[in-house]
Amino acid sequence: MTAMTPTRTAPDLSFLLDHTSHVLRTRMAAALGEIGLTARMHCVLAHALEGERTQAQLAEIGDMDKTTMVVTVDALEEAGLAERRPSSLDRRARIIAVTEEGARVAEKSQKIVDRVHAQALGTLADDDRETLLRALNQLVSDGLATPAESPRPARRARQRGK
Repeated sequence: MTAMTPTRTAPDLSFLLDHTSHVLRTRMAAALGEIGLTARMHCVLAHALEGERTQAQLAEIGDMDKTTMVVTVDALEEAGLAERRPSSLDRRARIIAVTEEGARVAEKSQKIVDRVHAQALGTLADDDRETLLRALNQLVSDGLATPAESPRPARRARQRGK
């Protein structure tokens, strides 16, 4: 450290959140990879099973750009896990429908996702786990709910609950 190094006056929240997010994503990728899925594929399957949704709606939920979404749905179709179908609500729209095999795989992948999350949170005491989750939910819905406008925007993290 040199004399010119600024003195840190608060914990490095950016590092803490970035690092834990990165490690969690890599663990999730490895675990889902064992059944031939990516986190994006799991996301599309899980949210498509919730109700009739278009590719654009699923892309918004999963925070995927159009190209990434197309590649993800193509991979799901190729694996026989989902298919594009006309919407029953709007004949002009196409939805992503999960096949029976896709539903079975989504059930498996949800167990994997839950296990990876439980393992990560399992390193904390029960009270600390509840406090962390409550605090993160508060940040997501309040303090860090909206990104700042910037001429060089950072990649947006996936949004929940749409």
